[in-house]
Amino acid sequence: MRLKLGFVPLTDSAPLIVAQALGFFADEGLEVELSREVSWATVRDKVAVGALDGAHMLAPMALAASLGLGSEPAPFIVPMALSLNGAAVTLASRLAPIDAPDAAGLARLIRRRREQDASPLTFAVVFPYSIHNYLLRAWMAQAGIDPDADVRLTVAPPPRMPELLAGGVIEGFCAGEPWSSAAAMAGFGRVAVRAGDLWGHAPDKVFGVTEAWADADSGRLSAVLRALLRGAAWADDPGHRTALAELLGQPQHVDASAELLAAGLKHIVFHASQANAPKLDDATWLLEQMILWGQAAPTLDVFAAARRVYRPDLFEAAGAALSA
Repeated sequence: MRLKLGFVPLTDSAPLIVAQALGFFADEGLEVELSREVSWATVRDKVAVGALDGAHMLAPMALAASLGLGSEPAPFIVPMALSLNGAAVTLASRLAPIDAPDAAGLARLIRRRREQDASPLTFAVVFPYSIHNYLLRAWMAQAGIDPDADVRLTVAPPPRMPELLAGGVIEGFCAGEPWSSAAAMAGFGRVAVRAGDLWGHAPDKVFGVTEAWADADSGRLSAVLRALLRGAAWADDPGHRTALAELLGQPQHVDASAELLAAGLKHIVFHASQANAPKLDDATWLLEQMILWGQAAPTLDVFAAARRVYRPDLFEAAGAALSA
């Protein structure tokens, strides 16, 4: 039976794309169809109803959906992480003549605009429950900007961010690669901060499936994880960067130039530093971010919620079979 796995056109979808293109899924006896999706909400909903067997997901989205935050409850599990870092805050270059494109400069600009009774600046994130939302908020907050009162936050699909910035619809965004690099290389955006610079190894994307599918098809899930582990390790090898950028750039994948993709690849960790282990500490930290920003109740038992969704046992079993 064919498996259908979803991804959003981002550089960090590489483990799925590599596993398909290099035959790692086939080596496990799997017939896989990759489905390019338009938004994170679409990915969440399609996995929840079984239209996708699994997908490249935002780590906080999998946790939020399992808790019924922002959607009907969907019992997702995370048996593997796909990447660390990759998210970046990008500001419009047109802000530069007014002030430096950093948080302190942005705070000064916001104060001046308030004194002039100007409308709030608009910033976009890829999804409310995302490392991108939390990165933008944390970066602003450390400069004294209240992201809920001093600016306007909206949600947009990652591939649309550069055009929205160039068109003046937004003044900044936080998204994954290659879209920050796209704005910077075109000259209308400047990267202000990257997740790795602020937080070190920031949890970003995961592979998510429903708990029901994992229970009903544990053998194929383990096979998928083994193939994805091989894909992540291959993608992380600096010697493969040129080939990976060309592969990701194909129209059915990210559909961007190899030069652009290569620029962003150096900021993403696919396999090193235990990047693929679904760490309970990462899950609890993300849940704490949800509480901090008013998305979840302060009474939430973050440890219980993390254990329900993140499944290091499944990851370790797949890894052991791969190395046997």
